Amino acid sequence: MFCNVRMSLSDITGCDYTEKAAAAAAALGGIGYDEAIKIANEKVDFYPETEQRRNDALLDRVGAVLLPPFENSNDGAPTDSFRLATHKAAAPLSGFGCFRVGEDGKLYLLGKSEHYHTSLGHSFGGYRLVDNARRLGIPNATHNNTRGYITRLCERRIIQSINGIDWEDDTKTDEIIASDKPKVLNRVINLETGSLAVEAGVKMMLARFYRLSPEFPEPKYSGRIPVFLVVADHAGEKTGNYHGTTVLTQTFRGLWGEFYEAAEAAGLYKVVSVKINNISDFAEKVNKYNSGRYKTAGFLHEIILMNYGGIRLTAGYLQDAYRLCGQTDTPVLVDEIQSCMWYGGMFLFRKYGLNPDFVALGKGFPGGEYPASRIVTTAEYDNLNQFGALVTNGQEELASLSYLITMAFARANTGEIDRLGSRFFEGLTRLKEKHPSKIVAVEGLGHLAALHFKTTGEAAGFANALNASCVDASAQLYKPNCLPAVLFKPPIIASDAVIDRLLEIIDGLLEKA
Repeated sequence: MFCNVRMSLSDITGCDYTEKAAAAAAALGGIGYDEAIKIANEKVDFYPETEQRRNDALLDRVGAVLLPPFENSNDGAPTDSFRLATHKAAAPLSGFGCFRVGEDGKLYLLGKSEHYHTSLGHSFGGYRLVDNARRLGIPNATHNNTRGYITRLCERRIIQSINGIDWEDDTKTDEIIASDKPKVLNRVINLETGSLAVEAGVKMMLARFYRLSPEFPEPKYSGRIPVFLVVADHAGEKTGNYHGTTVLTQTFRGLWGEFYEAAEAAGLYKVVSVKINNISDFAEKVNKYNSGRYKTAGFLHEIILMNYGGIRLTAGYLQDAYRLCGQTDTPVLVDEIQSCMWYGGMFLFRKYGLNPDFVALGKGFPGGEYPASRIVTTAEYDNLNQFGALVTNGQEELASLSYLITMAFARANTGEIDRLGSRFFEGLTRLKEKHPSKIVAVEGLGHLAALHFKTTGEAAGFANALNASCVDASAQLYKPNCLPAVLFKPPIIASDAVIDRLLEIIDGLLEKA
């Protein structure tokens, strides 16, 4: 079972802070100081055994109708593409643990963590501390220039975790934060979404080629054409990578073709795709685009390509690629928006032994409670002014508190997270062996996994069968050269029983396919 964490606001943020927050709440007249302190010191069970058993008890009711459907004509006011994609029947009325009740009254199993971000499922007990913070009047909204205590503490905890420092080791933490050495991750920028986090990293890469504004000094590589290396698809094109929905990073994956062609023709920048797990191809392109007018501006990659069939980049490939990048002054951005929090230690790149210049994180850290992402970088790439890299509301206090809560639970359950991820992936591998005529491959690692089929039609059909059985999963059919894959990413609180039930449902549907 999972280790239950039992903490108060004072435990997470420190008594010095909560005593002042309580005094401030009392000064505003809405609550007495003694009552405020009581709220600050109230210990909350994050995921007690009773709730773990309650979660497992719902497994036998997956697909069952728990209440009459909510019939309504409210379709909102979406764009045409959103309207076509909407399935109101599965829209949430309530949720708990690895489940939600849809508007059709049925019980759904979260096979993909509500599109990849509910790391701790629904109604996670630890987030009651966010409610307690609200009762104290701790505001969420603030400004870049008034980053709150909780957000500043969150930045510190991220730096400790990303560098493998104990949270109690203030001396080592202060040394790391003060360091100006290359490859020391010690700068955090708080943003709303993963797209903006990655974009901030790309801006810092571009700042070595172009001035942000006229008063900046001449960039290191002024006059050279920046070349961004991204992961290719199996056809050698650019659709294998995914780094958000800003215009620039969308051109990295082949969108806005005419716009990109005009920019490339003008010599503004170039995007080059590198073959998956092919170090010879990587070396060839690094060599080619560090000559003449060209200069590699950066290598951007995920570790698990959850927007391209769940393919996993190998540790050996990435370690060799990082070595080549280091030899050519090419910064590396590891995009952990998908993978962070789904592995013991919170960061997959650490398990790979990588030393990136940028780490993008989000999704799993706030657990779906808030849109809250981060870009973490080094002193070397701290090269933009305040409004060159960030957006106003990235400093939200309660969003940062949700980070700290998720991190506290993950730290206490590192081994269990990895064990259950292995159980799921190994179970899928056994299903491939059992159904070799239907499953071509199993890709991914741990909870982040994909089943590959022979055709996109088979993949789409299997995803539809899962959805009809009230299991969330999806097939990627939205871009060219798409792999016929069905993707999964259960919450990290998915127990042995949840994992086994999900595998049982998959097995049963494969038998019928």
